[in-house]
Amino acid sequence: MPITIVSGGQTGVDRAALDAALAAGAPIGGWVPKDRLAEDGAIPDSYQGLRETDSRDYAVRTTLNVRDSDATLIVSRGPLSGGSLFTREECVRIGRPVLHIDLARFSPAEAGDIVRRWLAATRPAVLNVAGPRASNDPDLGALAFALVRDLLT
Repeated sequence: MPITIVSGGQTGVDRAALDAALAAGAPIGGWVPKDRLAEDGAIPDSYQGLRETDSRDYAVRTTLNVRDSDATLIVSRGPLSGGSLFTREECVRIGRPVLHIDLARFSPAEAGDIVRRWLAATRPAVLNVAGPRASNDPDLGALAFALVRDLLT
């Protein structure tokens, strides 16, 4: 069975992961803020299967996505901060497996190998993918898309 990819639907890594899953024919889901809030407005309705929380607070959807996933992959370039750091903290608090892959430290091939080994060990049916929004790292979404697509194909 394919892995279901979930995210909070934000621009950047979140949406790139959803796009990669859709391109690979994998199911998607996840919790998003009330009114499908994202930095660029409302998360497009084309992302079907996303569920709205009762709050516009991003932390609420982050906690629900961590809770409802078997594991979380955080993709960044550099150390974690903001919502990405909060995501890792929630994984630790809730007791879910988490892997932070820093694409400033690893080539795409190395990153793919690391993530594949981790996925083989954790065997998640539902994988939460998180990372910086587009306004914090405009080019990371394309890298995250390629990484997730390669993992799913």
